[in-house]
Amino acid sequence: MLAAIGVAIAAVAGIVFAVGPGKAVQRTTAQQSVTGSGGAGAGSGSTGPAAPLRVVSVTPSAGSSAVNGADPVQVVFSAPLASDSPMPALSPAVPGTWRRAGTAAVFTPQDGFPAGTSVTVTVPAGASGVRSAAGASAGGLLPAPVTRSFTTGSFSTLRLQQLLAQLGYLPLSWTPAGSAIAASDARAQVAAAYAPPAGTFTWQRGYPSTLDTLWQQGAGNMLDTGAIRAFEFQNGLTMDGVAGPKVWQALLQDVAAGKRNTAGYTYALASKASPETLTIWHDGQQVLQSLANTGIAASPTAVGTFPVYERLPFQVMKGSNPNGTRYADPVQNVSYFNGGDAVHYIARASYGWPQSLGCVELPLSQSAVAYRYLTYGSLVTVVA
Repeated sequence: MLAAIGVAIAAVAGIVFAVGPGKAVQRTTAQQSVTGSGGAGAGSGSTGPAAPLRVVSVTPSAGSSAVNGADPVQVVFSAPLASDSPMPALSPAVPGTWRRAGTAAVFTPQDGFPAGTSVTVTVPAGASGVRSAAGASAGGLLPAPVTRSFTTGSFSTLRLQQLLAQLGYLPLSWTPAGSAIAASDARAQVAAAYAPPAGTFTWQRGYPSTLDTLWQQGAGNMLDTGAIRAFEFQNGLTMDGVAGPKVWQALLQDVAAGKRNTAGYTYALASKASPETLTIWHDGQQVLQSLANTGIAASPTAVGTFPVYERLPFQVMKGSNPNGTRYADPVQNVSYFNGGDAVHYIARASYGWPQSLGCVELPLSQSAVAYRYLTYGSLVTVVA
């Protein structure tokens, strides 16, 4: 029958000859299997185990500083991760989400890392660690843990000023150059704390030039210190005039809630020129101008600008006179601004010339007005 159709098949030492009329073809059949009558030979070539999973890069890079803590953290692998693979770990942990993007695992923080935070990224290894989509049986495991660290930068003084102005703690307003950041977008607000948007500050009208000269955009200054003290008081924080982590946390919370300064902005100017006076402005309007007493030559009132740090409706001031005798004077409407120096009432026969031991003394009714406006953080400038 084979001879009748002109075909002969022979398998010799892995070589198959197909013989037909007038021709012969040779084909090598390495690793070919024969399944028997009617069966087809199936090749099952093996490619060997997959290469171990590797970490290609981590962003932010190891050792980097001044990192924007609201930026994503990305770990790139040599192959895509399995859908059920564990994710890298971050320390300190912050709320956020991991997602897979090609061969990368990307963490997006919900709010962001605080300023000056050392962040460690740890990629777990072994049977309980990350694994590629190829699976552990194919060799897609990370052989050893990978650890990288970076440090977030400092929050911007310029952004601090923008937010304090926005909430009414400065005698300036601030207008962004582009679209305003949504108050409810916590991550965008934190990102802006590291890298502030462009914008313009505008002075409220009515204040004297002595206040203008204290301002330094983008750099710490006495207006900032007073505004921070006012903010700390209204938020129940320790009043030190420093924008630390607790101040920033509360500041961003107030921005989200739209919680503004309830006391308004007050500035006081004490002049030692004869006759001596105290003038007070509130929200750009002059609310008091009164004769006042400052310190005598032996105990002068220091020239400079200082924020109010303590307020008392009544007190018996005690201390020593320059001649060594002791005093205990009842005073009212007391606003301390520099050490033992305060704006207050004390009974005097007259006002307008040096009589105190450093305080700025006022008549009773005028001191009541001053006390109403000189809240915590209000700046008092003393000029010669």
